Amino acid sequence: MPLTSVVIPTYNRADVVGRALESVLGQDFQDLEIIVVDDGSTDSTLQVLEKYGSAVRVLTQGHKGVSSARNLGIFQSNGALLAFLDSDDQWLPEKLAVQVRLFDPGNPDFVCHTDEIWMRDAREVHPRDIHRKQGGRFFERALERCLISPSSVVVSRALLDKVGVFDETFPAAEDYDLWLRITAFHEVDFIPQRLVIKHGGRDDQLSLAIPAIDRFRIAAIQKILKDPRLSRDLRDAAVRELTKKCGIVAGGLRKRGKIEEAWKYEELALSYEKYGGGSREL
Repeated sequence: MPLTSVVIPTYNRADVVGRALESVLGQDFQDLEIIVVDDGSTDSTLQVLEKYGSAVRVLTQGHKGVSSARNLGIFQSNGALLAFLDSDDQWLPEKLAVQVRLFDPGNPDFVCHTDEIWMRDAREVHPRDIHRKQGGRFFERALERCLISPSSVVVSRALLDKVGVFDETFPAAEDYDLWLRITAFHEVDFIPQRLVIKHGGRDDQLSLAIPAIDRFRIAAIQKILKDPRLSRDLRDAAVRELTKKCGIVAGGLRKRGKIEEAWKYEELALSYEKYGGGSREL
């Protein structure tokens, strides 16, 4: 089995990071290294991490955001495979073993995700059909919403070397951006077992703390549209989704009286509709 590097970014999560770590230490699969990147916490997160001694490698940096923290863990890790775990989530014991078993060294462009259990305020939440996970080639569905959770992923270092790591210029939707770069050109393996417990509802979750997150999804779509390898069909799908999201963002801005900013998104959508994926920037 290849060495798997588990990368856990954390910021002011002293109350839950131990739960995440215990779920990694309790894995059936043990050929792994655990790297926690503390992104400038000001609470007692580091004191909690100290309790784990040599079982966990702790890296620290100033507060630069989750993309920077994950990337530092990637760059400092040694595994042929990488697994990510958000510090407020947890894994079931068989999670890594089931995924790593699918890896074929003869086909190094490997990415695999699993189904999840969603929890909010200690109660299970049942996702709607639009959130249904899948494998294979699903760029069009990945455009609509983020269908892959970082906490569910195992990805080969070889594939990240090809598509790039997390974009540190994105304060949110950084995972959406990476999944677009992967699903546009690569198959995704999916295990329909619920092997991740994803905890939602915290005030510090990026999806709740950052307003109008579709702004960053629009930027991610603009980015993938610049890739000359994108097929015509996928390019058309990306333009359709970009114009849709521009309309949503513009509508929200108009409701808040931000007419000039709304107009910029409306003009952006029109430019892509007219020129089929043109190069206009906000």
